[in-house]
Amino acid sequence: MLSLPKSTEFNRRIPKQKFYENLSVTPELKRVFVDQISVIYWRNKLAATTLNVGQGERVTEVEIFEMKLNQPSIDTKVLQLIDKEIPYHILYLLEYHGEYQAWIGCKEPSATKSDIFKVNSYYNTDWTTLDKLPLSMEGLHMDEIYDNFIRQIAGGRLVAKNGENAGTKSDIKEAIDLDYKRQKLNKQIASLEIKIKSEKQFNKQVKLNTQLKTLKKELEDIK
Repeated sequence: MLSLPKSTEFNRRIPKQKFYENLSVTPELKRVFVDQISVIYWRNKLAATTLNVGQGERVTEVEIFEMKLNQPSIDTKVLQLIDKEIPYHILYLLEYHGEYQAWIGCKEPSATKSDIFKVNSYYNTDWTTLDKLPLSMEGLHMDEIYDNFIRQIAGGRLVAKNGENAGTKSDIKEAIDLDYKRQKLNKQIASLEIKIKSEKQFNKQVKLNTQLKTLKKELEDIK
């Protein structure tokens, strides 16, 4: 898969119930697993031991999971649960009716617990055939390989504060943090605009418009 070295192949099926049967998962999230996912395969294990590359400081392994779906979409809460339970970085290949999407999250250890990971943002490609996914393994060590997967999947979304594309010289962590802030500000702006349209009292409209201008200024400053 993805023309990766045979030394990385794992090809094991993972029962999806393993991700929720012994965890305090809500009935709603369990239903999402059952309804949205047909089967999960652990296809590849990318590591210094399976590749002729150096070890990473942040990334020790990148697991490649193929998830066959029952519908052409997935709730990111599913990916968050899997990422929380597996202490390695993961590249997801979602398959539906012969087409694929690649998904990846910026996965970092928790500030309070070293064995717990968190993902603030996920990036994904459009649906396409497997051979046309914009993915190639590039890098001399595991950190570079993982970061390049993020760049390839995120595409033009990762832009640093100076406008430089994160695929060149800019710090990918900075670009991801800025993208997260942009997404958050855009949601707040959209929510305020709806409130302003429905607000009947003039003084409250003025107050909301002041807040809106502040948010738009913040957004402009990080573009």
